[in-house]
Amino acid sequence: MNTFGTIVSEARRAVGLSQKELAAKVRKEDGQPISAQYLSDIEHDRRNPPSEYLIGQIAVVLGISTDMLCLAAGTIPED
Repeated sequence: MNTFGTIVSEARRAVGLSQKELAAKVRKEDGQPISAQYLSDIEHDRRNPPSEYLIGQIAVVLGISTDMLCLAAGTIPED
């Protein structure tokens, strides 16, 4: 199975978004966008997967299953 970062990277490329574009669409709980560097670190597995809150947003923007992303991140979705 691919890593969380690989799944996000491949899905992002499939929808034609740059890291900067995806990062601008994903908001932290305080309303601020995540940084492109943070997204890059996630995609290259230099950081642990983000919170389920951010995973849900990434999934929506990329049009992929939140459950699948959560499982790839090693968590079980709350619902």
